[in-house]
Amino acid sequence: MAAVVIQRKWHTTAEVADMLGFGLSKTKMLVLTGEIRSVKVGRNRRILPAWVDEYVERVTAGHEGWAA
Repeated sequence: MAAVVIQRKWHTTAEVADMLGFGLSKTKMLVLTGEIRSVKVGRNRRILPAWVDEYVERVTAGHEGWAA
């Protein structure tokens, strides 16, 4: 029997903060202002991976080709 690997379907705010390299306070503010979409499950906020990608694409739109 083959082992089944279950991939995470959503992330906590702390996990998203770590992925983006932001502090937890900044990430919570982005969630509360709707910059990063989320759903409330019980007392907790959860964020789909696609919503993190949407945020990154929105923030970087128009900045492609710019060199720092």
